[in-house]
Amino acid sequence: MKQLYAKARRGEITGFTGIDAPYEAPIDPEITIDTSKQPLTASVQQVLNYLAEHHYVSLVTANEN
Repeated sequence: MKQLYAKARRGEITGFTGIDAPYEAPIDPEITIDTSKQPLTASVQQVLNYLAEHHYVSLVTANEN
């Protein structure tokens, strides 16, 4: 997995998003986060909350340990 972008730039990997393949925005994303309007920690928390609400992950707070 390391150096994938470097390999793509050298032409060793083709169809690589951001190098020789365009980025295609999802038509109907499950979650959208505008990172220009909130700090990184709030964006991360928003992702974690979404994942927990949809039962992809289980969050444990510091008080629960």
